[in-house]
Amino acid sequence: MKAIVVTEPGGPETLKLAELPDPTARPGTAVIRVRATALNRADLLQRRGFYPPPRGETDVLGLECAGEIESVGEGVSSVRVGDRVMALLPGGGYAERVVIPEKMAIPMPEHMTFEEAAAIPEAFLTAREALFTLGRAKADDTLLVHAAAGGVGSAAVQLARQAGARVVATAGSAEKLARVSELGAHRVVNYRTEDFAAVATEVSEGRGVEVALDFVGASYWPKHAACLAVGGRCVVIGILGGASAEVNLAQLLSRRYQILGLVMRSRPVSDKIAITQTFIRESLPLFTTGALRPVIDRMFPLSDAATAHARMEANENLGKIVLRV
Repeated sequence: MKAIVVTEPGGPETLKLAELPDPTARPGTAVIRVRATALNRADLLQRRGFYPPPRGETDVLGLECAGEIESVGEGVSSVRVGDRVMALLPGGGYAERVVIPEKMAIPMPEHMTFEEAAAIPEAFLTAREALFTLGRAKADDTLLVHAAAGGVGSAAVQLARQAGARVVATAGSAEKLARVSELGAHRVVNYRTEDFAAVATEVSEGRGVEVALDFVGASYWPKHAACLAVGGRCVVIGILGGASAEVNLAQLLSRRYQILGLVMRSRPVSDKIAITQTFIRESLPLFTTGALRPVIDRMFPLSDAATAHARMEANENLGKIVLRV
């Protein structure tokens, strides 16, 4: 099969199209003939040598895909050859074929293209886990969502809106802010020119935000500490702004806020299956009605993965960058 490989740690130019052996289905698993995949920040980190795959998993990039079931292993009963599915992956999406546990397969809505479906799993499953499992967000909460024009951020804005929460969303350009408003954010903030903590406090009428989704980390912590509500939850999904921050434990005790970390890739398969099945029950139907939708920036052929990586690295994307396989 054709796949994108990283020839050596470095920039986008290290991505090359190569021939690799086809994977085979094992008991309880299925092979997907991949038709599309999508980029994630983790792919950029892995390409540079900073985010190796979990032990025993392929080193081919790609944390999500959409395609057709090509073959199934012994004992598989929940999917059949020919089914159109999408899936969260520990790796392997930048290839023509990938193997998944059968319970990780998410049925594609009939009207949806493979490119649209490929933009869903990592973004929406991560956003759901951050908002509702860790963040315990509910109707009438005020939420602060950073990187709201990206994949996970744009998914979080839509999911929060559907849950009846108020969303303060940050992005760094007028174009991105306009798109985030269209997705349902109640107040958008240009983080380059505005104080998001002050805006969040104002929108919440001085109470503070119940949940903050943080992709930045250390450099944002002082502002998050200032704008979290009593008992508020800061869910850390990324550390683009640094990994080490000073926490005032007296303030943490008095305000009872919580700092929670979220990672998806290295979770046990049983966790990922549970997250997938909850998504299928509770969120997948909303794609059929149009209440939720993937946000796609641009599409590239698999062979042009380097150009796609360069676009994401320059932070030019508004939504998901998709690769056609």
